[in-house]
Amino acid sequence: MRKAMRVAAAGATLALTTIGLVACSSTSSSPGGGSSSGTKIDSSQYGPITVVQGKDNNGTLPLLKAMWDKAYPKTPVTFKQQSDQADQQLQDDLLHFQQKSSDYDVISSDVVWTQQLASNQYLQPLTGAYKLDQSAIVPAVLATSMYHNVQYAAPQATDSQILYYRKDLLGSKPVPTTFAELFADCSIAKAKNIGCYTGQFAKYEGLTVNFSEAVNSAGGTVVDASGKPTLNTPQAKQGLQTLVTAFKNGDIPADAITFQEEQGRAAFESGKYLFYTNWPYAYSLTQNDPTSFAKKKPSALGIAGFPGKSSLGGHNWAISNYSKHKGTALQFLKWFQSPAVQKFAIEKSSAAPVLSSLYSDSTLTGKYKYLPTLKASLDNAVARPATPYYQAVTTAIQNNAYAALKGSKTVDAALSDMSTAITQAANGG
Repeated sequence: MRKAMRVAAAGATLALTTIGLVACSSTSSSPGGGSSSGTKIDSSQYGPITVVQGKDNNGTLPLLKAMWDKAYPKTPVTFKQQSDQADQQLQDDLLHFQQKSSDYDVISSDVVWTQQLASNQYLQPLTGAYKLDQSAIVPAVLATSMYHNVQYAAPQATDSQILYYRKDLLGSKPVPTTFAELFADCSIAKAKNIGCYTGQFAKYEGLTVNFSEAVNSAGGTVVDASGKPTLNTPQAKQGLQTLVTAFKNGDIPADAITFQEEQGRAAFESGKYLFYTNWPYAYSLTQNDPTSFAKKKPSALGIAGFPGKSSLGGHNWAISNYSKHKGTALQFLKWFQSPAVQKFAIEKSSAAPVLSSLYSDSTLTGKYKYLPTLKASLDNAVARPATPYYQAVTTAIQNNAYAALKGSKTVDAALSDMSTAITQAANGG
Protein backbone atom coordinates (compact mmCIF):
# COMPACT_ATOMS: atom_id res chain seq x y z
CA MET A 1 0.00 0.00 0.00
CA ARG A 2 1.11 3.53 -0.64
CA LYS A 3 2.09 5.20 2.58
CA ALA A 4 0.13 8.34 3.36
CA MET A 5 2.14 11.49 2.96
CA ARG A 6 2.72 13.49 6.11
CA VAL A 7 1.65 17.09 5.57
CA ALA A 8 2.92 19.78 7.92
CA ALA A 9 0.13 21.46 9.88
CA ALA A 10 1.19 24.96 8.87
CA GLY A 11 1.30 24.04 5.19
CA ALA A 12 -2.08 22.34 5.41
CA THR A 13 -3.64 25.38 7.07
CA LEU A 14 -2.26 27.66 4.37
CA ALA A 15 -3.55 25.39 1.61
CA LEU A 16 -7.00 25.24 3.18
CA THR A 17 -7.19 29.00 3.61
CA THR A 18 -5.98 29.77 0.09
CA ILE A 19 -8.21 27.32 -1.72
CA GLY A 20 -11.19 28.04 0.50
CA LEU A 21 -10.96 31.72 -0.42
CA VAL A 22 -10.62 30.93 -4.11
CA ALA A 23 -13.61 28.60 -4.04
CA CYS A 24 -15.77 31.05 -2.12
CA SER A 25 -14.93 33.93 -4.43
CA SER A 26 -15.41 32.07 -7.70
CA THR A 27 -18.49 29.92 -7.12
CA SER A 28 -21.83 30.54 -5.52
CA SER A 29 -22.67 28.05 -2.77
CA SER A 30 -26.39 28.83 -2.74
CA PRO A 31 -28.83 26.22 -4.06
CA GLY A 32 -30.21 26.86 -7.49
CA GLY A 33 -27.05 28.50 -8.81
CA GLY A 34 -27.02 28.90 -12.58
CA SER A 35 -24.94 26.75 -14.92
CA SER A 36 -22.79 27.97 -17.78
CA SER A 37 -25.77 27.66 -20.10
CA GLY A 38 -27.83 30.01 -17.93
CA THR A 39 -30.37 27.29 -17.08
CA LYS A 40 -31.03 26.87 -13.38
CA ILE A 41 -31.05 23.55 -11.57
CA ASP A 42 -33.97 23.01 -9.21
CA SER A 43 -33.16 23.82 -5.56
CA SER A 44 -34.17 20.31 -4.50
CA GLN A 45 -31.07 19.04 -6.31
CA TYR A 46 -28.77 20.57 -3.67
CA GLY A 47 -27.69 18.90 -0.45
CA PRO A 48 -24.91 16.80 1.10
CA ILE A 49 -23.09 14.52 -1.35
CA THR A 50 -21.06 11.34 -1.20
CA VAL A 51 -18.02 11.17 -3.47
CA VAL A 52 -16.52 7.76 -4.13
CA GLN A 53 -12.97 7.00 -5.21
CA GLY A 54 -10.18 4.45 -4.81
CA LYS A 55 -7.99 4.18 -1.74
CA ASP A 56 -6.48 7.48 -0.61
CA ASN A 57 -2.86 6.41 -0.43
CA ASN A 58 -1.56 9.99 -0.36
CA GLY A 59 -3.73 11.11 2.55
CA THR A 60 -5.32 14.06 0.73
CA LEU A 61 -9.03 13.34 1.29
CA PRO A 62 -9.28 14.90 4.78
CA LEU A 63 -7.77 18.11 3.38
CA LEU A 64 -10.07 18.11 0.36
CA LYS A 65 -13.09 17.58 2.60
CA ALA A 66 -12.04 20.49 4.80
CA MET A 67 -11.62 22.74 1.75
CA TRP A 68 -15.00 21.84 0.31
CA ASP A 69 -16.87 22.06 3.60
CA LYS A 70 -15.36 25.47 4.26
CA ALA A 71 -16.52 26.75 0.87
CA TYR A 72 -19.90 24.96 0.93
CA PRO A 73 -20.90 24.53 4.58
CA LYS A 74 -24.57 23.88 3.75
CA THR A 75 -23.75 20.95 1.46
CA PRO A 76 -20.89 18.99 3.06
CA VAL A 77 -19.13 16.17 1.26
CA THR A 78 -18.50 12.65 2.48
CA PHE A 79 -15.65 10.80 0.77
CA LYS A 80 -15.93 7.05 0.55
CA GLN A 81 -12.80 5.07 -0.22
CA GLN A 82 -12.87 1.87 -2.25
CA SER A 83 -9.97 -0.55 -2.63
CA ASP A 84 -6.81 0.41 -4.50
CA GLN A 85 -7.58 -2.04 -7.33
CA ALA A 86 -9.39 -0.65 -10.36
CA ASP A 87 -11.23 -3.91 -11.10
CA GLN A 88 -12.79 -3.93 -7.62
CA GLN A 89 -13.65 -0.23 -7.81
CA LEU A 90 -15.59 -0.77 -11.02
CA GLN A 91 -17.46 -3.76 -9.62
CA ASP A 92 -18.51 -1.71 -6.59
CA ASP A 93 -19.71 1.13 -8.82
CA LEU A 94 -21.63 -1.25 -11.09
CA LEU A 95 -23.34 -2.88 -8.12
CA HIS A 96 -24.68 0.48 -6.95
CA PHE A 97 -25.70 1.56 -10.43
CA GLN A 98 -27.52 -1.70 -11.13
CA GLN A 99 -29.43 -1.29 -7.87
CA LYS A 100 -30.26 2.30 -8.88
CA SER A 101 -28.84 3.36 -5.55
CA SER A 102 -28.66 7.05 -4.66
CA ASP A 103 -25.87 6.39 -2.12
CA TYR A 104 -23.18 7.52 -4.57
CA ASP A 105 -23.53 11.06 -5.95
CA VAL A 106 -20.15 11.37 -7.68
CA ILE A 107 -17.80 8.55 -8.63
CA SER A 108 -14.18 8.65 -9.67
CA SER A 109 -14.22 6.79 -12.98
CA ASP A 110 -11.15 5.37 -14.65
CA VAL A 111 -10.92 7.00 -18.08
CA VAL A 112 -11.62 3.68 -19.81
CA TRP A 113 -14.96 3.21 -18.07
CA THR A 114 -16.70 6.21 -19.65
CA GLN A 115 -18.16 4.39 -22.63
CA GLN A 116 -19.34 1.41 -20.62
CA LEU A 117 -21.03 3.50 -17.92
CA ALA A 118 -22.49 6.05 -20.33
CA SER A 119 -23.85 3.42 -22.72
CA ASN A 120 -25.79 1.89 -19.80
CA GLN A 121 -27.22 5.32 -18.89
CA TYR A 122 -25.63 5.26 -15.46
CA LEU A 123 -24.17 8.77 -15.78
CA GLN A 124 -25.72 12.22 -15.97
CA PRO A 125 -24.88 13.78 -19.37
CA LEU A 126 -23.06 17.08 -18.90
CA THR A 127 -25.30 19.02 -21.23
CA GLY A 128 -27.83 21.80 -20.78
CA ALA A 129 -27.86 22.92 -17.16
CA TYR A 130 -24.93 20.56 -16.48
CA LYS A 131 -22.67 21.82 -19.26
CA LEU A 132 -19.05 22.47 -18.27
CA ASP A 133 -16.47 24.82 -19.77
CA GLN A 134 -14.19 22.57 -21.83
CA SER A 135 -11.75 25.17 -23.15
CA ALA A 136 -9.07 24.89 -20.43
CA ILE A 137 -8.75 21.08 -20.46
CA VAL A 138 -5.92 19.19 -22.22
CA PRO A 139 -7.65 18.02 -25.44
CA ALA A 140 -6.54 14.38 -25.24
CA VAL A 141 -7.74 14.26 -21.65
CA LEU A 142 -11.10 15.81 -22.49
CA ALA A 143 -11.64 13.11 -25.11
CA THR A 144 -11.68 10.47 -22.36
CA SER A 145 -14.84 12.03 -20.92
CA MET A 146 -16.86 11.77 -24.15
CA TYR A 147 -19.24 9.13 -25.51
CA HIS A 148 -20.85 9.68 -28.93
CA ASN A 149 -19.62 13.30 -28.80
CA VAL A 150 -21.43 13.98 -25.51
CA GLN A 151 -19.53 14.75 -22.32
CA TYR A 152 -20.40 12.41 -19.45
CA ALA A 153 -17.59 13.13 -16.98
CA ALA A 154 -15.26 15.87 -15.82
CA PRO A 155 -11.52 15.15 -16.05
CA GLN A 156 -10.16 14.90 -12.52
CA ALA A 157 -6.50 13.97 -13.02
CA THR A 158 -4.75 12.62 -16.05
CA ASP A 159 -1.90 10.17 -16.18
CA SER A 160 0.87 8.94 -18.37
CA GLN A 161 3.48 6.55 -17.12
CA ILE A 162 7.03 7.85 -16.80
CA LEU A 163 10.38 6.13 -16.43
CA TYR A 164 12.02 6.04 -13.00
CA TYR A 165 15.65 4.97 -12.97
CA ARG A 166 18.79 4.78 -10.89
CA LYS A 167 20.64 7.86 -12.03
CA ASP A 168 23.62 6.93 -9.89
CA LEU A 169 23.96 3.56 -11.65
CA LEU A 170 23.22 4.69 -15.20
CA GLY A 171 25.91 7.34 -14.89
CA SER A 172 26.77 9.22 -18.07
CA LYS A 173 24.92 6.81 -20.37
CA PRO A 174 21.94 8.35 -22.16
CA VAL A 175 18.53 7.64 -20.71
CA PRO A 176 16.75 5.01 -22.85
CA THR A 177 13.93 6.28 -25.04
CA THR A 178 12.83 2.88 -26.38
CA PHE A 179 12.40 -0.58 -24.90
CA ALA A 180 15.28 -1.81 -27.06
CA GLU A 181 17.60 0.79 -25.53
CA LEU A 182 16.32 0.03 -22.04
CA PHE A 183 16.96 -3.70 -22.28
CA ALA A 184 20.37 -3.03 -23.82
CA ASP A 185 21.31 -1.39 -20.50
CA CYS A 186 20.42 -4.46 -18.47
CA SER A 187 24.10 -5.38 -18.31
CA ILE A 188 24.48 -2.55 -15.78
CA ALA A 189 21.85 -4.12 -13.53
CA LYS A 190 23.36 -7.59 -13.86
CA ALA A 191 26.79 -6.26 -12.92
CA LYS A 192 25.23 -4.82 -9.73
CA ASN A 193 23.31 -8.05 -9.09
CA ILE A 194 19.91 -6.31 -9.20
CA GLY A 195 16.87 -6.59 -11.46
CA CYS A 196 16.82 -4.58 -14.66
CA TYR A 197 13.22 -3.54 -15.28
CA THR A 198 9.73 -3.87 -13.92
CA GLY A 199 6.32 -2.47 -14.64
CA GLN A 200 2.95 -3.91 -13.62
CA PHE A 201 2.60 -7.52 -14.76
CA ALA A 202 0.16 -9.15 -12.34
CA LYS A 203 -3.12 -10.30 -13.89
CA TYR A 204 -5.16 -7.13 -13.35
CA GLU A 205 -5.77 -3.80 -15.10
CA GLY A 206 -2.11 -2.84 -14.89
CA LEU A 207 -1.25 -5.70 -17.22
CA THR A 208 -3.68 -4.31 -19.82
CA VAL A 209 -1.80 -1.01 -19.53
CA ASN A 210 1.63 -2.62 -19.89
CA PHE A 211 0.58 -4.90 -22.74
CA SER A 212 -1.02 -1.99 -24.64
CA GLU A 213 2.12 0.08 -24.14
CA ALA A 214 4.32 -2.66 -25.54
CA VAL A 215 2.09 -3.08 -28.60
CA ASN A 216 1.69 0.66 -29.21
CA SER A 217 5.41 1.27 -28.74
CA ALA A 218 6.12 -1.34 -31.41
CA GLY A 219 3.86 0.52 -33.83
CA GLY A 220 0.81 -1.68 -33.40
CA THR A 221 -2.70 -1.21 -32.05
CA VAL A 222 -5.04 -3.34 -29.97
CA VAL A 223 -8.39 -2.39 -31.55
CA ASP A 224 -9.53 -0.09 -34.33
CA ALA A 225 -11.96 2.82 -34.08
CA SER A 226 -14.93 0.45 -34.21
CA GLY A 227 -13.57 -1.73 -31.42
CA LYS A 228 -12.49 -4.63 -33.63
CA PRO A 229 -9.19 -6.35 -32.66
CA THR A 230 -6.10 -5.45 -34.67
CA LEU A 231 -3.66 -7.90 -33.10
CA ASN A 232 -2.89 -10.02 -36.17
CA THR A 233 0.05 -7.83 -37.14
CA PRO A 234 3.85 -8.10 -36.92
CA GLN A 235 3.88 -5.00 -34.71
CA ALA A 236 1.48 -6.48 -32.14
CA LYS A 237 3.48 -9.68 -32.10
CA GLN A 238 6.71 -7.75 -31.63
CA GLY A 239 5.21 -5.85 -28.69
CA LEU A 240 4.15 -8.93 -26.74
CA GLN A 241 7.27 -10.84 -27.76
CA THR A 242 9.43 -8.07 -26.26
CA LEU A 243 7.90 -8.66 -22.84
CA VAL A 244 7.91 -12.45 -23.14
CA THR A 245 11.59 -12.49 -24.12
CA ALA A 246 12.49 -10.16 -21.25
CA PHE A 247 10.82 -12.47 -18.73
CA LYS A 248 12.47 -15.49 -20.30
CA ASN A 249 16.02 -14.10 -20.18
CA GLY A 250 15.61 -12.40 -16.79
CA ASP A 251 15.73 -8.77 -17.94
CA ILE A 252 12.33 -8.63 -16.22
CA PRO A 253 12.85 -10.82 -13.11
CA ALA A 254 10.31 -13.57 -12.41
CA ASP A 255 9.00 -11.81 -9.28
CA ALA A 256 7.61 -9.00 -11.44
CA ILE A 257 4.81 -11.31 -12.63
CA THR A 258 3.19 -10.58 -9.23
CA PHE A 259 3.70 -6.81 -9.27
CA GLN A 260 0.98 -4.21 -9.24
CA GLU A 261 1.91 -0.53 -8.88
CA GLU A 262 2.81 -0.62 -5.23
CA GLN A 263 4.83 -3.83 -5.29
CA GLY A 264 6.91 -2.41 -8.13
CA ARG A 265 7.42 0.86 -6.32
CA ALA A 266 8.52 -0.90 -3.13
CA ALA A 267 10.99 -3.06 -5.04
CA PHE A 268 12.44 -0.09 -6.90
CA GLU A 269 12.72 2.06 -3.77
CA SER A 270 14.52 -0.71 -1.92
CA GLY A 271 17.20 -0.71 -4.63
CA LYS A 272 16.26 -3.96 -6.36
CA TYR A 273 15.77 -2.52 -9.86
CA LEU A 274 17.56 -0.25 -12.31
CA PHE A 275 14.43 0.86 -14.20
CA TYR A 276 10.73 0.87 -13.54
CA THR A 277 7.71 2.57 -15.07
CA ASN A 278 4.78 3.88 -13.07
CA TRP A 279 2.36 6.78 -12.87
CA PRO A 280 3.40 10.23 -11.59
CA TYR A 281 1.84 9.67 -8.16
CA ALA A 282 4.91 7.59 -7.28
CA TYR A 283 7.26 10.54 -7.68
CA SER A 284 6.42 12.22 -4.39
CA LEU A 285 6.28 8.90 -2.57
CA THR A 286 9.60 7.72 -3.98
CA GLN A 287 11.23 10.91 -2.74
CA ASN A 288 9.54 11.02 0.66
CA ASP A 289 9.25 7.40 1.76
CA PRO A 290 11.89 6.98 4.51
CA THR A 291 12.73 3.49 3.23
CA SER A 292 13.50 4.75 -0.29
CA PHE A 293 17.05 5.04 -1.60
CA ALA A 294 15.95 8.38 -3.08
CA LYS A 295 15.08 9.75 0.34
CA LYS A 296 18.58 8.94 1.56
CA LYS A 297 20.25 10.10 -1.64
CA PRO A 298 17.94 12.31 -3.77
CA SER A 299 20.50 12.66 -6.55
CA ALA A 300 20.30 8.91 -7.18
CA LEU A 301 16.75 9.13 -8.56
CA GLY A 302 16.21 9.90 -12.23
CA ILE A 303 12.94 10.47 -14.10
CA ALA A 304 12.37 10.57 -17.83
CA GLY A 305 9.68 10.21 -20.44
CA PHE A 306 8.17 6.78 -21.01
CA PRO A 307 10.45 4.72 -23.31
CA GLY A 308 7.85 4.45 -26.04
CA LYS A 309 4.13 5.20 -26.03
CA SER A 310 2.51 5.13 -22.61
CA SER A 311 -1.13 4.29 -22.08
CA LEU A 312 -3.21 7.33 -21.21
CA GLY A 313 -4.44 6.93 -17.67
CA GLY A 314 -6.25 9.06 -15.18
CA HIS A 315 -9.66 9.48 -13.61
CA ASN A 316 -12.75 11.54 -14.29
CA TRP A 317 -15.50 12.62 -11.91
CA ALA A 318 -18.95 11.51 -13.04
CA ILE A 319 -22.39 12.27 -11.61
CA SER A 320 -24.59 9.26 -10.92
CA ASN A 321 -27.90 9.36 -12.75
CA TYR A 322 -29.46 8.19 -9.49
CA SER A 323 -28.08 11.00 -7.33
CA LYS A 324 -30.65 13.09 -5.48
CA HIS A 325 -28.29 16.07 -5.29
CA LYS A 326 -27.02 16.53 -8.83
CA GLY A 327 -26.78 20.30 -8.41
CA THR A 328 -24.22 19.95 -5.63
CA ALA A 329 -22.49 17.19 -7.57
CA LEU A 330 -22.07 19.60 -10.51
CA GLN A 331 -20.60 22.21 -8.17
CA PHE A 332 -18.10 19.61 -7.00
CA LEU A 333 -17.01 18.86 -10.58
CA LYS A 334 -16.47 22.56 -11.30
CA TRP A 335 -14.67 23.13 -8.01
CA PHE A 336 -12.26 20.26 -8.58
CA GLN A 337 -11.27 21.59 -11.99
CA SER A 338 -10.41 25.02 -10.58
CA PRO A 339 -6.71 26.00 -10.83
CA ALA A 340 -6.39 26.16 -7.04
CA VAL A 341 -7.60 22.60 -6.46
CA GLN A 342 -5.62 21.26 -9.41
CA LYS A 343 -2.47 22.89 -7.99
CA PHE A 344 -3.22 21.39 -4.59
CA ALA A 345 -3.37 17.92 -6.18
CA ILE A 346 0.05 18.49 -7.73
CA GLU A 347 1.55 19.67 -4.46
CA LYS A 348 0.14 16.94 -2.23
CA SER A 349 0.12 13.85 -4.43
CA SER A 350 2.15 14.69 -7.56
CA ALA A 351 -1.02 14.27 -9.59
CA ALA A 352 -1.08 15.12 -13.28
CA PRO A 353 -3.28 18.20 -13.82
CA VAL A 354 -6.02 18.34 -16.46
CA LEU A 355 -5.59 22.08 -17.11
CA SER A 356 -3.29 22.83 -20.04
CA SER A 357 -2.00 26.05 -18.50
CA LEU A 358 -0.42 24.37 -15.48
CA TYR A 359 2.19 22.50 -17.54
CA SER A 360 3.80 25.81 -18.46
CA ASP A 361 3.31 27.52 -15.10
CA SER A 362 6.84 28.46 -14.00
CA THR A 363 5.82 28.53 -10.34
CA LEU A 364 5.08 24.82 -10.67
CA THR A 365 7.62 23.54 -13.19
CA GLY A 366 10.52 24.93 -11.16
CA LYS A 367 9.44 22.96 -8.11
CA TYR A 368 7.83 19.88 -9.63
CA LYS A 369 10.48 18.70 -12.04
CA TYR A 370 8.38 15.83 -13.35
CA LEU A 371 5.79 18.11 -15.02
CA PRO A 372 7.72 18.77 -18.28
CA THR A 373 8.68 15.08 -18.36
CA LEU A 374 5.07 14.11 -17.85
CA LYS A 375 3.87 16.47 -20.58
CA ALA A 376 6.28 14.83 -23.02
CA SER A 377 4.87 11.42 -22.13
CA LEU A 378 1.29 12.72 -22.39
CA ASP A 379 1.96 14.07 -25.89
CA ASN A 380 2.82 10.52 -27.03
CA ALA A 381 0.31 8.64 -24.89
CA VAL A 382 -2.29 6.36 -26.44
CA ALA A 383 -5.68 5.61 -24.90
CA ARG A 384 -6.47 2.06 -23.90
CA PRO A 385 -9.09 0.31 -26.07
CA ALA A 386 -12.25 2.45 -26.14
CA THR A 387 -15.33 0.25 -26.07
CA PRO A 388 -18.63 -0.09 -24.18
CA TYR A 389 -17.51 -3.67 -23.47
CA TYR A 390 -14.29 -2.63 -21.82
CA GLN A 391 -14.49 -5.05 -18.90
CA ALA A 392 -14.71 -8.04 -21.22
CA VAL A 393 -11.95 -6.66 -23.45
CA THR A 394 -9.52 -6.01 -20.61
CA THR A 395 -10.22 -9.47 -19.19
CA ALA A 396 -9.34 -11.00 -22.56
CA ILE A 397 -6.09 -9.03 -22.64
CA GLN A 398 -5.14 -9.89 -19.07
CA ASN A 399 -5.84 -13.61 -19.35
CA ASN A 400 -3.94 -14.12 -22.57
CA ALA A 401 -1.03 -11.73 -22.04
CA TYR A 402 -0.47 -13.24 -18.58
CA ALA A 403 -0.43 -16.74 -20.06
CA ALA A 404 2.19 -15.68 -22.59
CA LEU A 405 4.39 -14.07 -19.91
CA LYS A 406 4.12 -17.21 -17.78
CA GLY A 407 5.04 -19.36 -20.78
CA SER A 408 1.82 -21.38 -20.84
CA LYS A 409 0.85 -19.98 -24.26
CA THR A 410 2.91 -18.99 -27.26
CA VAL A 411 2.78 -15.37 -28.36
CA ASP A 412 0.85 -16.33 -31.49
CA ALA A 413 -1.70 -18.37 -29.54
CA ALA A 414 -2.14 -15.63 -26.94
CA LEU A 415 -2.81 -12.95 -29.57
CA SER A 416 -5.15 -15.23 -31.51
CA ASP A 417 -7.17 -16.14 -28.42
CA MET A 418 -7.18 -12.52 -27.33
CA SER A 419 -8.60 -11.43 -30.69
CA THR A 420 -11.32 -14.06 -30.54
CA ALA A 421 -12.36 -13.01 -27.03
CA ILE A 422 -12.39 -9.29 -27.95
CA THR A 423 -14.55 -10.03 -31.01
CA GLN A 424 -16.97 -12.03 -28.85
CA ALA A 425 -17.14 -9.15 -26.36
CA ALA A 426 -17.95 -6.65 -29.12
CA ASN A 427 -20.72 -8.98 -30.30
CA GLY A 428 -22.22 -9.06 -26.81
CA GLY A 429 -20.70 -12.40 -25.87
